[in-house]
Amino acid sequence: MVGIWVSVDNSFYDKIEIIKERIMKAIVFDEELKLVNDYKKPVPQKGEALVRVTLAGICNTDFEITKGYMGYKGVLGHEAVGVVEEINDDDQSLLGKRVVAEISYGCKKPDCPYCAEKLYRHCPDRHTLGIWRKDGVFAEYFTMPLETLFEVPDNVTDEQAVFVEPLAAACEISEQLHIKPFQKVIVLGDGKLGLITALELNSQNVDVTLIGKHQNKLDIAKAQGVKTKLFNDLKVEKIYDVVVEATGSISGFETALALTKPRGVLVLKSTIAASKEFNLAPIVIDEITVLGSRCGQFPAALRLLQAERIDFSPLISARYKADDAIEAFEKNKEKDVLKVLIEFDK
Repeated sequence: MVGIWVSVDNSFYDKIEIIKERIMKAIVFDEELKLVNDYKKPVPQKGEALVRVTLAGICNTDFEITKGYMGYKGVLGHEAVGVVEEINDDDQSLLGKRVVAEISYGCKKPDCPYCAEKLYRHCPDRHTLGIWRKDGVFAEYFTMPLETLFEVPDNVTDEQAVFVEPLAAACEISEQLHIKPFQKVIVLGDGKLGLITALELNSQNVDVTLIGKHQNKLDIAKAQGVKTKLFNDLKVEKIYDVVVEATGSISGFETALALTKPRGVLVLKSTIAASKEFNLAPIVIDEITVLGSRCGQFPAALRLLQAERIDFSPLISARYKADDAIEAFEKNKEKDVLKVLIEFDK
């Protein structure tokens, strides 16, 4: 028997390693949802950081994008926690730190009033993670400008930190509206959005009641001190100072309107695409203020988590490895599922 030896130059292996360093695993939507193992790894531009993702959460917006919302193509995801591995800037203070990223950044032009107030989500020339003009966080790495990154306190776990983005959106209500101690607030909808909003308002000592159709979901809020009531047991009358609509449905909006007292405030927390005509006259007759409320800034949300005022563990329905991301998206479609997390190798 004759043995044949093949000599391979070490430079061959070096080239393979270089190639591996330049690519990454990513969950991409391009007409269809797919897991890509050789997606180009992003390079941080001046003033940006490269973040290695440890844990990410699927949002309903991600699912809507797979149905054509925003016409987006690229890496999905905007809820994540990760570790800063590289910074292209003189400021290296976040290097090696666990961080979360606000989802939008603006043009940074001196004459942009939105960027001046750090309201990047309203900048006409904005980029938004996994939604508009910017690859998202469902990948091993992503990049974002330093001003959008915030360090996660040591006592806040990855599992809690991954909820910072939706929690910040809930905190936005308190930034937009001063709710007086004696005012009665009601939140309609026991999905992720409604639950998180009710938990946040309750953490601020607001007199809030959560209304929903699923007792098991209401029990999550009830266990943390939130007053709850099944929709079928709700007496619809105009007695609430602030009504938060988080059902995402026209019927939910109509119910919210029927609950808002004259000169009260109706907060729209979910986007609703009208599929039928509905009567807006009560808004004028009762002089109701309709307040649109979307994203929020992260510092307030991080402080709430650091103070351990809210526990999001009961909202986690399932965890999947990145290799099983497609299965994770299928799980997210199930009716009783709240939050599905995707783990990336550490």
